[in-house]
Amino acid sequence: MKAMYLTQEQLNRLTEELKYLKTVERKQAIKDVATAREHGDLRENAEYAAAKEKQALIEGKIARLEETLSRSRVMTDEMMVHQVVRVGSKVTLFDTRFKEEIVYEIVPSAEFNPTDLDAVSIDSPVGKALVGKQVDDIVEIKVPAGHIQYKVISIQ
Repeated sequence: MKAMYLTQEQLNRLTEELKYLKTVERKQAIKDVATAREHGDLRENAEYAAAKEKQALIEGKIARLEETLSRSRVMTDEMMVHQVVRVGSKVTLFDTRFKEEIVYEIVPSAEFNPTDLDAVSIDSPVGKALVGKQVDDIVEIKVPAGHIQYKVISIQ
């Protein structure tokens, strides 16, 4: 399995969420199923079906978090050095085709939100191509729309 790089804060947040799901949400879901079961015929009991569905959703979240945490690696200070592009870097690029500057933050896959246009997942073609690059490097990237070329201007 591929490692998933997280900050210590992200790791703590996911660990707390998993703990809450296991100790509070899971117990409540079990109680809800038991209560609904007492209301009669299970085949015609909508409350029971809803409680079982909620329980399944909680168990799915727990499984996903456990899988994520099993692959997680905490980013070290060395990984956050700004001489080369790494997870957590904010990179200013110059698009050689459109003659404009673009700023991307390289984020772990677990943190990536597709609606955030300023972030690039470490596992995306752009993220993979940028990792390890230094200021003044030229990066050519094959993307679904063709090829793009960036010059690394700065790394923060």
